[in-house]
Amino acid sequence: MHRSSAGRRGRRVGDPPLARGTCWGIRRGAQTGRVTFDLDAYVERSRNGPCFVCAFLDGTPGYEHRMVFEDDDTVAFLSRFPTLRGYCVVAPRRHVEGVVEDLDLPEYLHLQEVVHRVGRAVSHAVPTERLYVLSLGSQDGNAHVHWHVAPLPPGVPYERQQFHALMAENGLLDVTDAEQAVLAAEIRREV
Repeated sequence: MHRSSAGRRGRRVGDPPLARGTCWGIRRGAQTGRVTFDLDAYVERSRNGPCFVCAFLDGTPGYEHRMVFEDDDTVAFLSRFPTLRGYCVVAPRRHVEGVVEDLDLPEYLHLQEVVHRVGRAVSHAVPTERLYVLSLGSQDGNAHVHWHVAPLPPGVPYERQQFHALMAENGLLDVTDAEQAVLAAEIRREV
């Protein structure tokens, strides 16, 4: 059953500033419900910082995420930079940079099973017209293999769907850590 987000209150212009480190790489914007994304800072961090998946798993400050699923081989967590409510990342625990080079068939199939399970859980936790599932990253940044699982809500105009809906440059959702914690718990229950 889909749950409505009507009546939710996110952070808005005029709210106290975010605590340092709460939403790295984000500047407040005037667009209601969205915040501006600092792409230059993100690129710098992605290219010159530690692996974001490994840093998260090691507990490195500034790399916190809300876990929605984990087993011995795989993790899934809410995106730190959500453009869509329920946007998750699924990755192997082991640092893997090549999908076909570094994963044998059973490892790959297990990872895809988790992507499917998380996608189904996200689709049950938030209204979803279409579920986007894709792997991004490169050797130049975010090299750890990971899948994006992003639910497009109903009613988004066509010109704001697909890549436009996923691009942080178009603004991030203005959500609090408390809201993300509640959403992560909803998704965990559905997995």
